[in-house]
Amino acid sequence: MGNKVMEASLPEVKLIEPEVFCDEFGFCFESFSADEFTDEVSLGFNFVQDRHLRAVRGVLRGLHYQVQRPQGRLIRVVAGEVFDVAVDVRLNSPTFGKWTGTYLSATNFRQVWVPPGFAHGFVVLSDVAECLWKTTEYWFPELERCILWNDPDIGIDWPIESPPTLGAKDAAGRRLYEAENIA
Repeated sequence: MGNKVMEASLPEVKLIEPEVFCDEFGFCFESFSADEFTDEVSLGFNFVQDRHLRAVRGVLRGLHYQVQRPQGRLIRVVAGEVFDVAVDVRLNSPTFGKWTGTYLSATNFRQVWVPPGFAHGFVVLSDVAECLWKTTEYWFPELERCILWNDPDIGIDWPIESPPTLGAKDAAGRRLYEAENIA
């Protein structure tokens, strides 16, 4: 596949930069290969669901995760730009409560692997953004939890100048130490 795989500031979160072939007609790249994912990113995961989201500038989604049936997510942006964040919510982890963030855009082609046990969120930085992600577990609304996007115990440095636009679920997020975490 020719992808460059790098560790984020949290070593289990991986940044994936594909080899992109461009010519006067456009571009082409391989966005996923099961063999290469297993060899270079993470062992033991199969993707069971793809999701597609579109949102406008200033919308912040997250920080979402599932209890009992945690999801791993492979995320990329196909239109616009987002700042994407992963937070370790595994109680027994040495990096519990730590976060890492990266810019994903249609022009940098970057993907991020957020393993099970991490909360995930992003804020839209362009007029519109469309995100695609693969998950290792199905979405179960009754198992989904949300951590407050601006929890001071986590201290995410969101690259925004004004308060984001939040949906009801995200506005009602709980602080990390009050939330149901993953053992």
